[in-house]
Amino acid sequence: MSMTAKERMAIDRQHMPEREAGVRNCDFNEVNIGFPEQLALIEASRCLQCKAGKCIEGCPVGINIPEFMKYVEAGDFNKAAEVLLSANALPGITGRVCPQEEQCEQVCIRGKGKGVPVAVGHLERFIADWARENYDVKQIIPPPTGYKVGIVGSGPAGLTAAGELAKMGHDVTIFEALHKPGGVLVYGIPEFRLPNKIIESEVDRLREMGVKIICNAVIGRTFTVGDLMDEEGFHALFLGIGAGLPVFMNIPGENLKGVYSANEYLTRVNLMGAYQFPECDTPVIKGKNVAVIGGGNVAMDAVRTSKRLGAKASNLIYRRSRAEMPARKEEVKHAEEEGIVFNLLCNPKRILGNDKGWVKGLECLRMELGEPDASGRRRPVPIEGSEFVVEADVVIEALGAGANPLLTSTTPDIKLNKWGYIEIDETGMTTKPGVFAGGDITRGAATVILAMGDGKSVAAAMNRYLKEKVTLPA
Repeated sequence: MSMTAKERMAIDRQHMPEREAGVRNCDFNEVNIGFPEQLALIEASRCLQCKAGKCIEGCPVGINIPEFMKYVEAGDFNKAAEVLLSANALPGITGRVCPQEEQCEQVCIRGKGKGVPVAVGHLERFIADWARENYDVKQIIPPPTGYKVGIVGSGPAGLTAAGELAKMGHDVTIFEALHKPGGVLVYGIPEFRLPNKIIESEVDRLREMGVKIICNAVIGRTFTVGDLMDEEGFHALFLGIGAGLPVFMNIPGENLKGVYSANEYLTRVNLMGAYQFPECDTPVIKGKNVAVIGGGNVAMDAVRTSKRLGAKASNLIYRRSRAEMPARKEEVKHAEEEGIVFNLLCNPKRILGNDKGWVKGLECLRMELGEPDASGRRRPVPIEGSEFVVEADVVIEALGAGANPLLTSTTPDIKLNKWGYIEIDETGMTTKPGVFAGGDITRGAATVILAMGDGKSVAAAMNRYLKEKVTLPA
């Protein structure tokens, strides 16, 4: 017997089980444990099955969320997995790191007023994890089209584009610069948020669909875009190379030993296993007192990582207040529980060093909030004479990332904007015919799910281009 809307509204949102903070902040095991089946069934029954379907519009990859919820509530996990996987190539990943609170859950009818939205992300993770062990329906691939498509970059945009194009019958090859596929998913997001085994299983599903992956292939060095098109015979390319160029504050002391960009710090730990040194070859300075500059998800990842590496004090330095912090609320909550010290309304002025060139502190200036700036957030204004020093032997700058010019510098016929990002038309094509792009290299540093949305939509445009513009030899 189906429930009434009133009965559904009376059900409280179910809490995601988590590992205890004082235990988890000493290791790299996953923080969230995941819904057990009973909680998943209860949470899915909170969905009102409204006809408006605003949650579908709020999802960058267009998952039919009400239909998905209907099958979860009924306990038909196989059908729920079918709905999920038909729209989302990487559900085990997005169920863990997608900011649903700013997308599908933000427009959930249940969340209006004083309500609390359905936990779409938690249920996505539940079904993705169930499917990894139980879902055995093989993807039906159409006959080969004869078209050969190259994907440069194996991050979320590239993996999604590869999956979509393979489903269309195209011959797909991914080129990855690093030694392991996954892009930012493996080098940027720590194990305690996104275990590598989840990424590996999603990548393996693409391989089962016929996608080939070539690692240690630096496009712009190993091959150029022109090489791939003219000599290797690719009929179209998708550039999903991300935005991995570190951004620094350009303050005094950045050349001291013990200063990292978050990109380098997290890559050493996440991709190269530095937390296991000397068992792994790559070292990292662990630090007793660590200061991380920034307020986004990357800053949270870096400061929480430093705690797990044994820091006595892990300090987050952010120039605005908590209300303006762009990091996910869940990540902020987890950081506070794990003992991270939040130094809010503080802006670094210079990094201090000792006579041997090592970091010994971070001089900061206290701030107050003024009028909103172009971002819509209140602008931080320095308070004169308020300088103070945060003790630190490691400083990590997590201030965003820019466009790496390695590939684009060898392809002058691809037009860039003033920030160095690739310009594309409404289909995702660059100024070089047959070469498309999406994700952070076109929009600037953003979220995993937005990059996936680009990969999905541009793949559809690439398919149309191939069929309409490229003639195969008889």
